[in-house]
Amino acid sequence: MNKTYHGENPFHVARYFILSVLIICVDQLTKWFVVSHIPLRTIALKWFGDLVYIVHVRNTVVAFSMGENLPDAVKPLLFIILPLGVLAFLAVWIVRGGGQFSTFQKWVIAGIIGGGLGNLIDRIFRPEGVVDFISVYFPFFGFERWPTFNMADSSVVVCGILLFISLLGSKVEHTGTEKRGDDMEPQEQCPEIFSKGSESQEPVIQDKKGDKDS
Repeated sequence: MNKTYHGENPFHVARYFILSVLIICVDQLTKWFVVSHIPLRTIALKWFGDLVYIVHVRNTVVAFSMGENLPDAVKPLLFIILPLGVLAFLAVWIVRGGGQFSTFQKWVIAGIIGGGLGNLIDRIFRPEGVVDFISVYFPFFGFERWPTFNMADSSVVVCGILLFISLLGSKVEHTGTEKRGDDMEPQEQCPEIFSKGSESQEPVIQDKKGDKDS
């Protein structure tokens, strides 16, 4: 009764979701501050020249304005229901797939869940759109500035990259272990070869003894 599907203590599983809750709280507090103190579509602060702006904008679509021209009836499905299903899947993944992931991987999955829920709260309860407030100078790939983002976006991107690197590293390590196992097979056969050699020499020794006795 006190074990999850893979035998992990439920209290150990719950600790990962504490990180999700903390990310949601930080995300919503920063958004509340921006909405309360910075007028919409204005720049409040500039750091390091033009490198970082603290602004107040709203985003009714997703990154890079994807989905801007979609019908209004479709947007709730793609921007709310589908992401909510993905986040629920990730949460179940942590609980029921505990034996498949390292502790680090569970933490970063929880970070993705927290960031995703932070933006979903905005999409559901802020009709004007998701609050974005961090603008970074990025004069590459045709950009003047990187698309404005928030703390939830940062959590999803950073944790997503860390999860990808961790899964890739685990796969490489697993492949290397299998290769080392293949390399050891000839060595495992050596004792058998030596034992056969000693058996083949045994009649010769017996013959010599026979000569001495005669």
